[in-house]
Amino acid sequence: MTRLRLALLDAAHSSEHTPRNFRRELDADLAEFDVNDGDLPDHFDWDGVVISGSRASVYWDEAWIPPLVEWVSDAADRGLPVLGVCYGHQVLAEALGGRVGGMDGFELGYTQVEREGDDELFDGIDEEFTVFTSHGDTVVDLPPTAELLARNEYGVHAFRSGSCWGVQFHPEYDMETAREVADGKREAVGDDRVDAVLAGVTPENFDAACEAKRLFDNFTAHCRRVRDESDAETGARV
Repeated sequence: MTRLRLALLDAAHSSEHTPRNFRRELDADLAEFDVNDGDLPDHFDWDGVVISGSRASVYWDEAWIPPLVEWVSDAADRGLPVLGVCYGHQVLAEALGGRVGGMDGFELGYTQVEREGDDELFDGIDEEFTVFTSHGDTVVDLPPTAELLARNEYGVHAFRSGSCWGVQFHPEYDMETAREVADGKREAVGDDRVDAVLAGVTPENFDAACEAKRLFDNFTAHCRRVRDESDAETGARV
């Protein structure tokens, strides 16, 4: 079976953790694009697209952001499966006609998220599950075509529109990434809170959060089905 070819739109400002984490979790060949430098694919010949987290906000006035949102919108219009994670979730929401805004607070650390209904992305994941979070923005208005899939007291944590999914949390993180990201938020949330989050980065919490990693296999399974259906349709027309 031919391996999937996925475009990884890396918005993480050259973080070494991002490509490592997604390479580990995704059963696919990844073509990586540094979108912070304006590097975007020049075609849509992919089996799927993954958009990473970022230190940026999608509403910032930075030159690389509008082309990224436009490219993701075009990919979705073409029926490409898309998975947006954290900032990628927010980019996808904007690309599909939703709205992202700043939160009054900041969500950081391991926490609980509740599913809303059933969806293939969450097959094998409990109705309430553990995730690692790090965000000060949230999807204020879902895209008009989107269905809410998960939430907690901080707001929307997952949605779907067609073959596009956004998740606000970070299923790709390992413990090293969680510690480094939390430690980098001292200015944003204060030392006491960061120290409390770091104390919670334990093997037990990480193992609990690994349940959410199943969504990567569910996403790639969807990408294979879409590819196989497209190949079958193309073969039928030949």
